[in-house]
Amino acid sequence: MRTNFDFTPYRRSTVGFDRLFNLLEAGAREDDGYPPFDILKDGEDSYRITLAVAGFRPEDIEVVAQQNLLTVTGKRADDNGRGDYLHRGIAARAFERRFQLADFIEAGDASFENGLLSIALKRVLPEAMKPRRIEIGGAPTAQNRIGAAKDKVSEAA
Repeated sequence: MRTNFDFTPYRRSTVGFDRLFNLLEAGAREDDGYPPFDILKDGEDSYRITLAVAGFRPEDIEVVAQQNLLTVTGKRADDNGRGDYLHRGIAARAFERRFQLADFIEAGDASFENGLLSIALKRVLPEAMKPRRIEIGGAPTAQNRIGAAKDKVSEAA
């Protein structure tokens, strides 16, 4: 059962939430589920996406990471008439699977083994966003301030 929710009334009364509503609407769209995938949390800041791409070769698949979007596209090469199939159960259709990534998530290496494509993801915080410890020093005494003033006077001379 598919239900559609109209965000139009909310769009009229809010400013700056366009991206949020677009993401909600994109998530509400039906997905055919091909190719199937798993998302695994490997550690505190690392993840792995694994797609089942049976029948594809690594050269048939393209993985592109840009901003907060990871796109995996597959287009299988033609068989060129190799054999007369009585039944074709292994999916050979082209696909495009998109993953919205959170801020500071970067795609790492990709590996292909036994019909599974694995893509490593890692959260990399910029230095400016990492917590840092600030040492607390004592308040400068009057003697230190006067001594510093004398040093400045002697340096200027």
